Amino acid sequence: ELLVAVGGDGTVNEVVDGLARDDRRSLDDRAALAVIERGTGCDFIRTHGIPKRLDAAVAVLAGGRERRIDVGRAELVGPDGTPVARLFANVGSCGITGDVAYRAEAGTKRLGGTAGFLVATVQAFRAWSNCGLLLEVDGVRRELRAAAVACAIGQAFGGGIKIAPQADPADGLFDLVTIGDVGKLDLARNVHRLYLGTLGRHPRVDEERARRVRIEAERALPVELDGELPGTTPVTFEVLPGALRLLVP
Repeated sequence: ELLVAVGGDGTVNEVVDGLARDDRRSLDDRAALAVIERGTGCDFIRTHGIPKRLDAAVAVLAGGRERRIDVGRAELVGPDGTPVARLFANVGSCGITGDVAYRAEAGTKRLGGTAGFLVATVQAFRAWSNCGLLLEVDGVRRELRAAAVACAIGQAFGGGIKIAPQADPADGLFDLVTIGDVGKLDLARNVHRLYLGTLGRHPRVDEERARRVRIEAERALPVELDGELPGTTPVTFEVLPGALRLLVP
């Protein structure tokens, strides 16, 4: 009746994907999910108000309420070049965000989630070059040059970066955030926006809502799903509305 994920955002990602049926278009929802957070980023629990403190998290197992939330599905190119389909519970993105996730995973975690991801972000921007994208949002196509595209179910990723502070994980829609052709000076001037939830005020950041998003790029870009790195673009993200039963306070 209940599955408990004890770990970080990557553990939650693996458990949710493990609940998927063969085509990864629906979940086996006979069991609800509860989370005892023991990871670095702690981003999934931020949106849902799940406490990190152990005794409080266990109390949610005993007396929490059940809420149905959306799950994301991604079709992408796996490391061996073959098509891959995976589910995600919080945020799926591609571009510099994938490079940040790689650097954060490869670097030390002794700094903690927020500091570690901030260091990885600065390192990634130093080496990154933006590229041209073909972005298709609910059937409408457009070309642009961008640093990253994020499809958010939850409100935060990257150890507390408020990528989509208004996201509702139960509305059947992604909060789609496109970070346009920003450069290193932009990062230096606006890094505070990442943590204050005001990134959308930047003139080169677009926010909208969508059910299905496809991204093709002029070079293969890393794709991250809840901080995990399953492959590269081209990638298609779509929402599975209300697919997961989650215990929340």
